[in-house]
Amino acid sequence: MSDPARAAAGASPDEPLPGDSYGRALPLGLHHVFGVMNALGTLWILALMVLMNVDVFGRNLLDTPVRGVTEMVSLSIVGIVFLQLADTLRVGRFTRADVLLGRLRRDHPAWADALQALFHAVGFALLVVILLASWEPLVQSVAIREFVGAVGDFQAPVWPVRLVTLIGLCATALCFALLAGMDLQRLLRRRRDSR
Repeated sequence: MSDPARAAAGASPDEPLPGDSYGRALPLGLHHVFGVMNALGTLWILALMVLMNVDVFGRNLLDTPVRGVTEMVSLSIVGIVFLQLADTLRVGRFTRADVLLGRLRRDHPAWADALQALFHAVGFALLVVILLASWEPLVQSVAIREFVGAVGDFQAPVWPVRLVTLIGLCATALCFALLAGMDLQRLLRRRRDSR
């Protein structure tokens, strides 16, 4: 949700909006799991920054670059994105247009809940399709020992990043499903209270 919408609702940037599923605790403490995945992605970014700086230092001052930095960065970007995807969704930081949703939330909150539930259900379905399509490349990557780099210089296996991608997809699909359930519960509660 955008900051003006949070300000209008009187909510701080870290506080969930009333009538919104984002930022709330998830069953089984999964919000903590998603937060840890996000933190691991951040640590991975810091490790990459150190690696790139050591490479620049070694290349320019010692004339000895670190081998495989380009390959490690290209592999890592994918892993980092998927590690942080579930928590990004959970806190409501996915990019989207809130103009219609904000107006519906003000004038017709039940419709806003239904639209949110539909959005999260479609997101879940899309992530499941991507997840199913990602399984075979992981299996093949392990079977053929796929790697990046050059033989005799630097080689890094690809399967660990594919596995991280699969884990991130599972977590994000689960987050979409849980948010859709929370939206539907809120919709049913509104209808029950309006009777």
